[in-house]
This record gives sequence, C-alpha cells and structure tokens, in this order.
Amino acid sequence: MSPTSFFNLSFLPKYTSFFIKGVEYTLLISIVSVLIAVIPALLLALMRLSKSRVIRSISGIYIAIFRSTPLLVQLALVYYGLFNLVKIPSYHLFGFINLAMFIPGVVALALNSAAYVAEIFRAGILAVDSGQNEAARSLGLPASASMRYVVLPQAIKNILPALANEVITMVKESSILSTLGMMELMWAAKTVSATTYITIGPYVLAALVYFTINYPASKAIDAIERRMRRGDKR
Repeated sequence: MSPTSFFNLSFLPKYTSFFIKGVEYTLLISIVSVLIAVIPALLLALMRLSKSRVIRSISGIYIAIFRSTPLLVQLALVYYGLFNLVKIPSYHLFGFINLAMFIPGVVALALNSAAYVAEIFRAGILAVDSGQNEAARSLGLPASASMRYVVLPQAIKNILPALANEVITMVKESSILSTLGMMELMWAAKTVSATTYITIGPYVLAALVYFTINYPASKAIDAIERRMRRGDKR
C-alpha cells in the first residue's frame, strides 16, 4: 500500500504503544490544565465584576492578552522564557511524563485557559438573578459571604457544561505541545510518520482518536445540559 494512502495503517502493530501513551498524555495534560486554570479564572472573573476600575482593568488586560495572542506564542514565551529562568528537574513520572516538559506545558495551557474560563465564570455569575444577591444582603450577609454561599453555588450549575466543553477544547489545543517534543497524541503521529515514511496514515489515526474522544464527550455534555434545563422548567 502506498505511503501516502489514507488507509495505510501498517504501522499499527509496531507503534500502537506510541498512540496509547499519546492519548494518556493528552487527556492528563488537558484535565490538569483546566483544573489548575479554575482558581485564577475565578479570581479574574471576580475582578472583572469588581467596583474598582483599576481591578477591572487588570483582569481585562490579562484576558485580552491571552485571548488575542496565539497559544503557540504563549507556549514559546513560557517554555523558553519563564522556564529558562525556573529550572525543572528532568524527572520521569510514571515512566513517560517528563516533568521538565510537562510542567511548562501545563502552565502555558492553564494560563491560556484561565482567560476563557474567567469569562465562563463571569457569565455564570451574571446569569444568577440579582434578587438572590439582594435578598442575601438584606439578611445581613456581607458581599463576600453572599457571593460565596448564595451566588456561586447557583452559578456552578450554569458553569459546569461550559467548563466541560473547555476540557474538550483543551484536548484539541494540547496538540500544539508536539512542537516542543512533548509526548502527546500529535507527537506520536509525527514521530511514527517520520520513522516509517508513511505520511498520511498516522495523522488519519490521530484525527480518528481525537474524534472518538471529543464527539461522544460533547454529545454527553449536551445531554446533561438539556437535562439540567428540564430541571429548571420544573
């Protein structure tokens, strides 16, 4: 079969382990990145809702920068800039995760994701009826307690589906880490293609794997969101 054939998967018996490790790395770095992004994202969202113009501006500048510049540029600045000053030991976790690459990759993706997740949090908070906050304040709760105990618990219901979608987005965006040689799914496809000279098949397989991860996950999130909406109508 021709090396340029879309259906040439003759490399699979020898290189299946590359793709398995690539999927594991991709899922791990995507989930960890979004989880780490949640805390700064919540802080940024609250800053955006602050009455202080300075605080709102700081948050707005951060979000504008990270949403208006390419992720590849951000990754390069973090990897070659920040982590050129802060050295991470080249220690392998679970035998295949090189911390010297994994940590900079997670930091870059988390910083980028925080800008998007912050807007998710802000929209979720604003979606809560303002009367809820006013009722809490009338009962004597301070603004911070009202936000913590009344607004945020209700906002989480609005936030969860969008947050899950961010994980799906991160699964796709993590492919950019292959440019630094990080052992994720796209790196596996590039490595197998370069080693076997089968130019199309490895990328077709990578595309199929991304699809089998993301499409069912997105449908599941849609179903959960519809169920939550039916609960609201009741």
